[in-house]
Amino acid sequence: MEHRLYHSPDNDLTIELTETEIDHEALTAAVRDPACGAVVLFLGTVREFTAGRQTDSLAYEAYHEMAILELQRLVGEARKSWPLKRVGIVHRLGHLDLGETAIAIAVSSPHRAEAFAGTQFLMDEIKKSVPIWKQEHWSDGTTEWVHPGFPTP
Repeated sequence: MEHRLYHSPDNDLTIELTETEIDHEALTAAVRDPACGAVVLFLGTVREFTAGRQTDSLAYEAYHEMAILELQRLVGEARKSWPLKRVGIVHRLGHLDLGETAIAIAVSSPHRAEAFAGTQFLMDEIKKSVPIWKQEHWSDGTTEWVHPGFPTP
């Protein structure tokens, strides 16, 4: 079973790559801070249809070391634009069924607008640049590797 966990030295950033179910309540609690009036939690889940094709399940694989470094870099970029106090990102790897949570991002900030904007930025950029690949398992029995930041061969 693959599992990687990173905590920043000052404990304001947690990154986890895991094959186990994401505990989004624990993630949300981990980013709470008395200086912040907003906590935003985003959950990306496995949907049944993509562009009209029916999905049976997904599988994720990652280049762990590079993924964690890239996630650290993206959080640093986000913090240049928004006052994100604490950030937690957990990405599932391995097999996921419909409805399961593939990624959870939790951030805290003094105000909600910054928390929403920072979370949106992180999710958009994660899909573009973090070396985590998704394999669609279609209901017709075929499979296809997908990385939104790179064309499918």
